[in-house]
Parts: sequence; structure tokens; C-alpha cells
Amino acid sequence: MNFVREEDQLWMREAIEEAKKAELIGEVPIGAVIVKNGEIIGRGHNLRETNSDPTAHAEMIAIREASHKLEAWRLLDCTLYVTLEPCPMCAGALVQGRIHKVVYGTTDPKAGCAGTLMNLLQEPRFNHETELVSGVLQEECAALLTNFFRKLRRRT
Repeated sequence: MNFVREEDQLWMREAIEEAKKAELIGEVPIGAVIVKNGEIIGRGHNLRETNSDPTAHAEMIAIREASHKLEAWRLLDCTLYVTLEPCPMCAGALVQGRIHKVVYGTTDPKAGCAGTLMNLLQEPRFNHETELVSGVLQEECAALLTNFFRKLRRRT
């Protein structure tokens, strides 16, 4: 069981707000923020359908924004907050970007690579390992997804 800090909850609420932006435009409600020194330096929400881009995940968009703001590809001393456990692509990008810490809300039983299917973020054979915290505001994060897919099934 992880000790959940108030600070983690605060930033996860920002990620949840990003997820709600995705939902408003018909995207799967996943949101992410990257924080450095108490400031959000990157935000993202799912835009795969909108951009017709399989890489337009919330994490990838937040990584690009943070890297652009820092003018660096190394995101040392940064923390990513994301509502859903990162997939293999996003986990790989987080390792490549040298992100210090990842905090996620709910697990992804189909693609989770931060401990569910595998843990790419803490794979000792890579040249970087990430601190990991899971289950922050888990119920809220899971409810966003459950409700979205429930509404989607009703429409079809």
C-alpha cells in the first residue's frame, strides 16, 4: 500500500481535469500533468481520435510540452501524474525522458506497464528507473473511464 501525499492528490486532481477535457470532445478520458518544483510544466489529455494519431496519449502530449518548456529532453526532477497506468509506449517514453517519478490513478488491465502486465518503469536492465506511486484517487480515475464506456455502449 502506497502512502498517498496531499501533494499527489492535488496534482492528480489537475490530471483529472485534463481527462475531463478529453471526455468533452469524445475522447477516452485520460489526463496527465508533469510537475517540476511545484509548477505544472506540461499538460495533456487523450487526443488519439481527434488527431488520428496513435501516439496522442495524454502522457506523450504532456512529455512533449514539458520538454519544450524546459528546452531539454531529460525530465529529471519531474513527476508525471496520470489518471490511468501508462501503456508500453508511454512507459518507454517516460524512461527515455528520464522522468523521476510517475504517479497514476487506476490500473490498466489490458495495457498497464507500470506494474499490471509488466513494469517497464522499474526494469533494472534499462539505464533509468522511475519512482512509482499507484492508486492515487483511484476511485475517481476509474469512475471517469467506467462512466465514459458505459455511455458509449448505450449510444451504440
